[in-house]
Amino acid sequence: MDTNEFDWNQTLREQWEWHWENQIRARLTGLTDHEYFWSPVPEAWSVRERGSSTAPVQAGAGDFTIDYAIPTPTPAPFTTIAWRLGHVIVGVLAARNAVHFGAPAASYDEWEYAGSAADALKQLETQVDVWLAGVKGLSEAELRTPVGSKEPFPELPMAALVLHINRELIHHLSEVSLLRDLYLHTDAAAGDR
Repeated sequence: MDTNEFDWNQTLREQWEWHWENQIRARLTGLTDHEYFWSPVPEAWSVRERGSSTAPVQAGAGDFTIDYAIPTPTPAPFTTIAWRLGHVIVGVLAARNAVHFGAPAASYDEWEYAGSAADALKQLETQVDVWLAGVKGLSEAELRTPVGSKEPFPELPMAALVLHINRELIHHLSEVSLLRDLYLHTDAAAGDR
């Protein structure tokens, strides 16, 4: 790269890629099903077998659904690792991969949520890979182009969306890491022994 040029695409990608490769990916290794579904508080939102939820809305196309409500209650319910991964996989990544990078359509209602930690991590890896490949393919002009009606803030450029997704991924997957720490230091971890 010419020292007078600045590669915005690379810089935007590196923000997330560094976090993914150096902090998050290793923290997800060894996630068990017990941990994935574990709730440190009663009535947390989660991913559950179809028909077993008491949440106002249970979305999903497969054997498992994700809990939610419209509007979200105040305060919002606590959410499990399963719920947080489901949100990241579908709401943060898969839906954006579909509208911006030609991936299959994705929505909370039509997604087949993972019934195991291993399947959720595979879904996450797949969606992260699609997102990064899509972002890598954007030209500088495309990074400056408004996202349009596909997003809540249509006037913002694609680069702003990339930064937003980076923040969402770092935020929510750091929460997952914290829940893993909490799980490790509670009696719940005895369920994995």
